[in-house]
Amino acid sequence: MSSSFHPTPRTLMGPGPSDVSPRVLEALGRPTIGHLDPEFIGLMDEIKSLLQYALQTKNALTLPVSAPGSAGMEACFVNLLEPGDSVIVCQNGVFGGRMKENVERCGATAIMVEDDWGKPVSIDKVTAAFTAHPEVKVLAFVHAETSTGVASDAKALCELAAANGALSLVDAVTSVGGINVDLDGWGADAVYSGTQKCLSCVPGISPVSFSDRAVEVINNRQHKVQSWFLDMQLVMGYWGANTKRAYHHTAPVNAMYALHESLVMLKNEGLENAWARHRQHHQALVAGLEAMGLTMLVEKPYRLPQLNLVGLPEGADDGAVRSALLAQYNLEIGAGLGALAGKAWRIGLMGYAANQNNVLLCLSALDNVLSAQGATINRGVAVDAALASYA
Repeated sequence: MSSSFHPTPRTLMGPGPSDVSPRVLEALGRPTIGHLDPEFIGLMDEIKSLLQYALQTKNALTLPVSAPGSAGMEACFVNLLEPGDSVIVCQNGVFGGRMKENVERCGATAIMVEDDWGKPVSIDKVTAAFTAHPEVKVLAFVHAETSTGVASDAKALCELAAANGALSLVDAVTSVGGINVDLDGWGADAVYSGTQKCLSCVPGISPVSFSDRAVEVINNRQHKVQSWFLDMQLVMGYWGANTKRAYHHTAPVNAMYALHESLVMLKNEGLENAWARHRQHHQALVAGLEAMGLTMLVEKPYRLPQLNLVGLPEGADDGAVRSALLAQYNLEIGAGLGALAGKAWRIGLMGYAANQNNVLLCLSALDNVLSAQGATINRGVAVDAALASYA
């Protein structure tokens, strides 16, 4: 006989999803209303305004795609690209590779600029790529690479694209709410994010934003957008301002309540305060990990406070450690990907999960599990080091 599903409560300190605030979970359970109900239309306008705040933009075409971050990525590519276009794609981790997939599925050519995993995108390499390929229409890069915990210089890259007559397309999935994302200050043309990282909302929604320059490109396309669902010219009939809302799709109404609540929480905290909170808990976590004898694998200037790449100590079994953390402490941390598989952990401090209790739990649990495995660490010092950082 089937029964209701009741998951074990976990502390989520992996690469996402992150812990969801009780306020957001409460919002999710409010009464469902119609997606064309006047009250919901009013909520849509508020969500757009709050997203503009979170992304620091006045872009009119700013909205949440009713699907996860991967759909936000696809929405940006399919609306801007046509067959025969050329795109510089920067890859310094997993998600640059996904950008390449999108470019090629649009019938465009991907010109790859590759950097080592754990390093930021090289401005010099991108400059050289523009010199070699003056026909490039779009520069695509990941601002905060979730697979490695690295931040790249979004402002410099967006300015470089503009100087070469190209559009900039930015993956900000892991950065929004955790570090400075300034679309108008950067001059970014197309940006997509996700709700399950530093916004601490439920997975399944992807905020996107397009500049006026990008909208002009969309409006002057020679071919139909290859995706009906993600065609911004159609979606704007539903999400657009000063328009009679036309039915496009049934929005995930309750998920939008949750997104609205998470954005209200971010605005109440203030962007700079949210960034400072992520930095504070990151510094305490790093202090504890380094006292334990663990190594941070990303150079300090490029580290993401919300996603920490940590090398395994000698004698540690990656899978066994993560399994023990989940079984004994209900604590989830992430495995390394690609060349870093089995060599690194990804410890997230995202949104609601970026708090002192989680930092101390993670350090204490790692200390105990690694000690039980006989790994080479300094025992019993990590928590005190983190507390000293807070002090």
